[in-house]
Amino acid sequence: MFPKQVFKAYDIRGLVEGELSDDLAYRIGRAYGVFLHGKYSDFDGKSIVVGYDMRQTSPQFSKEVIRGLNDEGLDVVDIGLATTPLFNFACSNYSEYVAGIMVTASHNPAKYNGFKMTLGDGTPVGRGGGMEEIRDLAEKNDFKNSLAKGSIKNREILEDYLSKIFSIVKSETIKPLKIVVDAGNGMAKVSFVEVLKRLPVQVEYMYLEPDGTFPNHEANPLNVETLQALQKRVVEVGADFGFALDGDADRVGLVDEKGDVVEASFVGALMGLEVLRSNPGVYMLYDLRSSKIVRDVWEQNGARTGMCPVGHALIKKMMKEVGAFFASELSLHLYYNDMHDVESTDLALLYFLSLVSRSGKKLSELTAPLNKYFHSGEINFHVEEKDKILANLREKYVDGKSVELDGFYVEYPTWWFNVRSSNTEPVLRLNLESNTKSEMEEKLAEVKKIIEG
Repeated sequence: MFPKQVFKAYDIRGLVEGELSDDLAYRIGRAYGVFLHGKYSDFDGKSIVVGYDMRQTSPQFSKEVIRGLNDEGLDVVDIGLATTPLFNFACSNYSEYVAGIMVTASHNPAKYNGFKMTLGDGTPVGRGGGMEEIRDLAEKNDFKNSLAKGSIKNREILEDYLSKIFSIVKSETIKPLKIVVDAGNGMAKVSFVEVLKRLPVQVEYMYLEPDGTFPNHEANPLNVETLQALQKRVVEVGADFGFALDGDADRVGLVDEKGDVVEASFVGALMGLEVLRSNPGVYMLYDLRSSKIVRDVWEQNGARTGMCPVGHALIKKMMKEVGAFFASELSLHLYYNDMHDVESTDLALLYFLSLVSRSGKKLSELTAPLNKYFHSGEINFHVEEKDKILANLREKYVDGKSVELDGFYVEYPTWWFNVRSSNTEPVLRLNLESNTKSEMEEKLAEVKKIIEG
């Protein structure tokens, strides 16, 4: 049976056993090739980028994707083992590359793998943007033989990538610091080591060797349990801060010098402030689950701000539409206009090193003023009739300032909440924040009662 369920809102992702296969990888290559032929009329001199992560099945899946693209007559540039930021850079930085496929399951456990499809401007191919067509083509599996098969070339792009990020944050701005990097046995070794070699920074690496079995912990800094070893090590060695990455190195996690995890909203707030230093007055986006402190501090420092929905495909698209210079997502993805509206954790590290160097303050001192509001954290509800519940919430809170951007968002003078349907699971997700802990608890109980019925 064809695994339709692996074609998600933002990418293709599923279990290696029972859902993904070499045959499906080949079909995805063929289907993506047909989709691209329909999108672009002329491929003369153009190529498709293919990269892959360290998961055990990734090299073989990559070969099958390339074979599928070649059989559709498309030339491929194979960049080999890569982080997702490096892959995205390859797709969007060179005019001769019109699209790409990255074989990765990002932060998911070892039993998963997947495929991220990206166009040449950095825009992901997701639901409503070609995912359904690619899924249907792969399921039908009725491909015509191309008159001429495509070619394969290998290319090393790391030096171009490093030149780009160091043109944004100069190495001279960074003072001698001591940090710990938890690579999570993911792809960080590909670029992070090369970045840090060029800086006056003493660094200790944890779990640096790429290993798709993730022998030490799940590579997902959003799950704070995965940061425990990093927290302990930062304190033991007296580091200025700790930096963690997910499997394909497109999410960041921060631990301050005390070993405390920096909240995701604070990560985005600080990053936005550092971006503003060299780009005053720019328009910046924060996802609608974020603490109000993000908007507060950005606007206090001269930014123009707006909310964005959840999900990298939607955010990257919106950045292009509204001309945003930076965007922060609560999932610890950070997006930069001068990196083609995509993530770069290497650039994020440079920005944080520059921030700590310039300020002369401890990271905990920089985050302390941000600890102003009381946030519930994200709470999931497995419920039936999600649309009915959202309608009930809209009726109950009709007197608030509401936004229909991603689910239902409503704001009052001292509190706000958002309830949205997950794009990846059959659940409703609630985020709520207030100026006081007592009101946060009171309103959380009130909203939960409506959701649970």
